Amino acid sequence: MEMFEIVSEVPTPGYFIREELEARGWSQRDLAYILGTPEQAVNMIISGKRGVSPEMAKALGKAFDVNPDLFANLQKAYDMSRARDPDPGVEKRARLQNAYPVREMIKRGWLVDTDAALLEEQMARFFCVANSNEIPHIAHAARKTSYEGVPPAQLAWLFRVKQIAESMAAPRYSAKALKEALPRLRQLLIEPEEARHVPRILSECGVRFILVECLPNAKIDGVCFWLNKHAPVIGMSIRHDRIDNFWFVLRHEIEHVLQGHGMDEEIIDIELEGERAGSGANISEEERIANAAAADFCVPQSEIRSFIARKSPFFAERDVLGFAKRLQIHPGIVVGQIQNHTKRWDLLRKHLAKIRQFVLPGTMVDGWGQTAPVSI
Repeated sequence: MEMFEIVSEVPTPGYFIREELEARGWSQRDLAYILGTPEQAVNMIISGKRGVSPEMAKALGKAFDVNPDLFANLQKAYDMSRARDPDPGVEKRARLQNAYPVREMIKRGWLVDTDAALLEEQMARFFCVANSNEIPHIAHAARKTSYEGVPPAQLAWLFRVKQIAESMAAPRYSAKALKEALPRLRQLLIEPEEARHVPRILSECGVRFILVECLPNAKIDGVCFWLNKHAPVIGMSIRHDRIDNFWFVLRHEIEHVLQGHGMDEEIIDIELEGERAGSGANISEEERIANAAAADFCVPQSEIRSFIARKSPFFAERDVLGFAKRLQIHPGIVVGQIQNHTKRWDLLRKHLAKIRQFVLPGTMVDGWGQTAPVSI
């Protein structure tokens, strides 16, 4: 009989088949007869040159009157013992991707697609920590951070805005200049294309204005933070490409700047619509202040409440257009405010003009096919 050759610390199923044959006093030829298969096929299984297929496992189970799972599991254990260990990078990439949208970050040019070790280093630099174990939301992070409550996709977006902001030059911030700029900004509400002036006006006041496309599922609209006490930053995603949403979010963030909000910790604004754009008890004081300023900037709230009281529940298009013309603002801004007050989100949607195309050319942009010229 051919000697059994051990090719692994875990023996082949053939080793156990040979023991069964010896216990029963059977030869390989006897087993081949019982199985109805050529003797050479049995010999190859016993010698470890051929594995046990699921069909053969069932046949051996019948031949030896045992559960066929025994042979299937023996084959599985042997195959696993012979399998090469995976590239260590598999575990590292899985750890990173499990926490952050790494592939999307690579696609957008925030990270360079490279081996796992260098990718970990890039991620650490991206989040301004010493090593990958200190990245927020990564398993076994060495230390807790103030970002534990910020979802990973939102945090990655925030840090991209920070990187861009740190690369920008701007004059010293002037609260007086920003307050005086509000009437100029409000004059821009008349047409979507007038929004192209926003980046320049904010820059003249010392405010860094940055647009970064939202990451999937992040649902982030804007952020306000300060590089130092003289350098505020407003970041927006223009997640909803609508004139009403753009001006509401922008004025909301401007109010955060005017109030000095976000100096100690970034103010991240998520889904600034509906209840989150209101003044309910579940809204923080900082957000109530910013929401009120934004709403009144878009449409004076005494005016919109009076209009709704007079026209509800039927809002004729001609009445909305006339109201917008009297206030010298785009009808879409009026429609947005009516929707927010009445929760009738389908009302006159055709007037919610797109605005992104007019804003992108004049400021620092990352996304929508563009990558900001900054590196980590």
